[in-house]
Amino acid sequence: MSTPTSPDRPGAPRPPAPVAAAPAWGWGRDRRFTDQVAWITGAGTGLGAACAVELAARGAHVVLSGRRAEPLDEVAGRVRSFGRRALVLPLDVRDEDAQAAAVKAIVAEFGQLDVAVANAGYSVGGPTAELPAQAWRNQLEVNVIGLAITVRQALPALKARGGRIGLVGSVAAFLPVPMSGPYTASKAAVRMIGDTLSLELRGTGVSCTTLHPGFVESEIARVDNDGVHHPGRRDPRPARLMWKADDAARVMVDALHDRKRSFVFTGHGKLGAWMGGHLPGLTFAIMQAAGQRAVPRADRKLPGA
Repeated sequence: MSTPTSPDRPGAPRPPAPVAAAPAWGWGRDRRFTDQVAWITGAGTGLGAACAVELAARGAHVVLSGRRAEPLDEVAGRVRSFGRRALVLPLDVRDEDAQAAAVKAIVAEFGQLDVAVANAGYSVGGPTAELPAQAWRNQLEVNVIGLAITVRQALPALKARGGRIGLVGSVAAFLPVPMSGPYTASKAAVRMIGDTLSLELRGTGVSCTTLHPGFVESEIARVDNDGVHHPGRRDPRPARLMWKADDAARVMVDALHDRKRSFVFTGHGKLGAWMGGHLPGLTFAIMQAAGQRAVPRADRKLPGA
């Protein structure tokens, strides 16, 4: 893991700055996170970056993790513009040792951890019959195992504070989506992990909120099946249905504050999730018709192909 970067850290060692206690199971309507410490994975772009800025605007100090240091540093600057402290910890969520070291660095720097948002993820797409095994491994290692590692490593510090966990799922967890078998499977797993955690954490003071967005502005369509970022790639998702990342971050942070167990958002996202749960036959027929029109994307790289 790269060395933590923070202009808040002086040259000589110092004890962690005193930070106000986090309210346990509070329902204050200002929905503030004053002087709490939040750690976000996948924080360099999209929803992760927007949530980092939103939490800083509500008074939190923010720890930013992701694979690419440059966008993390840019987000850190936005966090500091609110007078909040920022710590950049680049890592790959598949690396359990790196995640364990990150939590140690957070506690050493701040003395606490109040919120952990497992947001890191990407999408593997293509015909299920043609995707090689490694594509499935890559998808599940990042979206599912990486998320589970984040939870495991963060929980001891969160329990000491009555903290909050946020798991970023997707409306795809409720729907069969042609050409997206690995991604939908990974998000269905996140949904079940979130519900299971909510049961297991009862009585600990820690809440788990699973967040299921519909279409939101992000870099997800610009990352290929090998996890390589292509800044110039076109996003094929319907622009008219796309939420701004900042708008999504506001409702996500509200849901975290209110300790909701599950939160589905965007209007089309709520409709899709409701139909998947209550009208599965009709939903399948609609998705089947969509699948007949779907063709493999010419710019989608299939590893091993």
